Amino acid sequence: MTDPHVFIPSRAPSATAADDTVMPFEVAALDLRGRVVRLGPAVDEILNKHAYPAPVAKLLGEALVLTAMLGSALKFEGRFILQTQSDGPVSMLVVDFTAPGSMRGCARFDAERVAAAIAAGETDAGALLGKGHLAMTIDQGPDTNRYQGLVALDGGTLEDAAHEYFLRSEQIPTRVRLAVAEEFRAAEGGATRSWRAGGMLLQFLPKSPERVRVADLHPGDAPEGHESHAVMEDDAWVEGRALIETVADVELIDPSLSSERLVYRLFHEPGVRVFRVNELRAQCSCSRESVEAMLKSFSQDDRDHMVENGKIAVTCEFCSATYEFAPADVGANEN
Repeated sequence: MTDPHVFIPSRAPSATAADDTVMPFEVAALDLRGRVVRLGPAVDEILNKHAYPAPVAKLLGEALVLTAMLGSALKFEGRFILQTQSDGPVSMLVVDFTAPGSMRGCARFDAERVAAAIAAGETDAGALLGKGHLAMTIDQGPDTNRYQGLVALDGGTLEDAAHEYFLRSEQIPTRVRLAVAEEFRAAEGGATRSWRAGGMLLQFLPKSPERVRVADLHPGDAPEGHESHAVMEDDAWVEGRALIETVADVELIDPSLSSERLVYRLFHEPGVRVFRVNELRAQCSCSRESVEAMLKSFSQDDRDHMVENGKIAVTCEFCSATYEFAPADVGANEN
């Protein structure tokens, strides 16, 4: 993974047409499909809402890229939620993607343990997350059942967890690449810095039945009626997997390299087709009305204990916005 403090040389402006987009693509000759995510201002806005240590911000940035990759595949209005719970210094990551392209995210961490990990040079994703699980939830609305897939976190990266999820639950040969770094630029009055992130997902989806065989893998928590199968080690997938492994982290986050140019570099020999990009944006779903409704749902005793200095203040964990209420507005008694 990219060093979170790497300098990304570029003559391009800080925001380009490639920023904050997901671009689907297809390599028909190899039965490959994929998506490229490029995040600029959106990831910078989300990460800068909090004073995260750099390794924590980088880890949340990776979770944002992975969520954008998977959430943008939804074909309906709904939400895709990625959440980790683990015993490492970063105990929880939450990223909420609402179709077609709004995102928010936050992290919980033990400041002392993170500082110790930084001092020891143990800031890779596996060390920060530790052991636990990663949950991916699809929510189509109040009148439908949620679908949730779980995969173990066992000291590996988010890339590792994604590969395991697709192997066990979806049983689709998949490779994911994630990269996050800070970009430093010379400017009047001093250098500026901003977060950038990017990633690529590649999947082997053969159309020919003879290239598919029934697997002995447990279907995990795949939806009822989902066919359990895995694809044989096909030459096309071997080639595709080898090509995506050649992608350098800086190629995924370089603002001067478009998503189209990146996939052309990789797949120009077999031929690649790109599709219309989906735009992404940082947007929290909190509001004064929703927070007020949440407070009114608590018991009278709970509301009374929330009053401090004659008011109730609630801060959104995602965007750090603070909402203040007079006790009487939410049915609490002023102390």
